[in-house]
Amino acid sequence: MSENFEYDVLYIGAGHAAHDGAAPLAATGVKVAVVEEDLIGGTCTNRGCNAKIALDQAVMATRNAEHLGNMLQGNLTIDWPHTMAHKQAVIDPQPADLRRKLTQAGATVLTGHAQFQDAHTVLVAGTPHTAQNIVIATGMVPHRLAIPGTELAHDSSDFLNLPQLPKHLTIIGSGYISLEFATIANAAGADVTIMLHGQTVLRHFYQPYVQLVVADLKRRGVTFIPTANVQAFARQGDQYQVTYGHDQHLTTDWILDATGRVPNVADLSLDQVGLTAGPAGIPVNQYLQTAVPNIYAAGDIAATGQPKLTPVATYESKYLMRRFSGQTTAALKVPAMPSVVFTSPRIAQVGETVAQAQEQGDTVRENDLAHYWYYQLDREPIAQSLQIHDDQGRLVGATEVSDHAPDAINALLPAITYQLDSDQVSQLVGIFPTLGYAAWHRA
Repeated sequence: MSENFEYDVLYIGAGHAAHDGAAPLAATGVKVAVVEEDLIGGTCTNRGCNAKIALDQAVMATRNAEHLGNMLQGNLTIDWPHTMAHKQAVIDPQPADLRRKLTQAGATVLTGHAQFQDAHTVLVAGTPHTAQNIVIATGMVPHRLAIPGTELAHDSSDFLNLPQLPKHLTIIGSGYISLEFATIANAAGADVTIMLHGQTVLRHFYQPYVQLVVADLKRRGVTFIPTANVQAFARQGDQYQVTYGHDQHLTTDWILDATGRVPNVADLSLDQVGLTAGPAGIPVNQYLQTAVPNIYAAGDIAATGQPKLTPVATYESKYLMRRFSGQTTAALKVPAMPSVVFTSPRIAQVGETVAQAQEQGDTVRENDLAHYWYYQLDREPIAQSLQIHDDQGRLVGATEVSDHAPDAINALLPAITYQLDSDQVSQLVGIFPTLGYAAWHRA
């Protein structure tokens, strides 16, 4: 690469869209810098996916005990402070581990906030640094409702660091964060109310399965208020008041604003290089280039049409590693990306949806897994799946609701990614008795 710049590639942000590709890129001899003003690893590592799943382990243990019933003796309850301490023990070492991974590979980590000065220069804590190529990997940040008292609400990071669980928790929103955190808080003993913008929950997932999860949460005491039309938050002594609907009021101990995420471009000075961000992020082409050819965007900040998921960010980061190291000149081609909502039970999916199958005339096959022997091992009360096959009999999509859903979808993923036919699928023989085997051979 050019010797006219301090670095060959400079990443703004150190989440999965950056570090997963930056470290191996630096190891090839490319001169790499990564700019981060906060913790290395970004949202997912420090205050998102990893932290959430650490808290969820206690939830799954209580669910398993509940399903097994009288096979176990004693009544399990979640100790919130100890669960939070476990989360911190898992998460706290990761930023340093990732920094070490970057520096040992040869990358330079620059600490501070980055601002564009021109297409090849960024200011980091006031010091200019130049690069032939720049990758914007700043991700997204929590959206805040534009209503009176919005400063009284908390975001997902606050929830994942709660030292004590509030007695009554009110969540505004109907997406991943809302349902997952409601599941955790409810299982840990909180009284939870979810206020929806409209009628639909988890709109990107198969709604009949979503309704099974919602019904289970309602049975456990979670309250859903559809079309809440939240208008204001206000203090009320040691508590808070939520004004919604037609001058209705709800008193609560803690408010979580889970109304979505927006592009993280504050004080980035995109205007200095002629770039703007829309609601979905910064527009890019099939090579992840922005309108300025040497400036790229990857991960949640890139408006690619792909779901805002960690595996997508990682895949894009590794693609840019291959592009910058000269290993490929091809356009980015994203494979089938699985997604999951970590409620209890989980809902996981990959590939073609039921709606798409109906449009294309593909075959949808449903299974009631609660009666399949493997799912009876832990007495799962909610377990269903569907598989979608094209006119050549190839598996092109799958969705499952169960405690095992993510593992089941992972087991089916190779067939969808590589478009295996029935003869090829017959050669996939898993270990027995395991879920991987059951995913292919259940009725």
